[in-house]
Amino acid sequence: MKNIPALLIICLLFLGCGKGGNVVPGVPVNVKIVKTDPRYTALNAPGGYVYVNGAGVAGIIIYRQVDGSYAAYDRCSSYQPEKLCAITVDDNGFTATDPCSGSKFSLSDGGPVKAPATKYLRSYIVNTTQFEIFVSN
Repeated sequence: MKNIPALLIICLLFLGCGKGGNVVPGVPVNVKIVKTDPRYTALNAPGGYVYVNGAGVAGIIIYRQVDGSYAAYDRCSSYQPEKLCAITVDDNGFTATDPCSGSKFSLSDGGPVKAPATKYLRSYIVNTTQFEIFVSN
């Protein structure tokens, strides 16, 4: 009888350790961008963005926030990430859309703004110097 509470706790731990499901996989990211490179001039203005291919799961979006800071998100949609659908920035420059599901995400924080997505985009750490932007995890 004394072992029943311990057995219940162990069972609950195993049941609670199930697969997280629908999570964009973590991959190593280490990107350096020179701000004066003509390919990245869109980042000079708030609301500007660039795609960086070959990094992250489905590429990366680097976005210039209204306050002048930068945000970086994996382009892999958080809705059914196993499909590897790469989000694209909308014409308004404030949201991005998953072409496979129609889900929309805010570029200010990566949060879902239109269903069926319910999870945030995978974000990356952004550090800057006067001349460079570094994106990593």
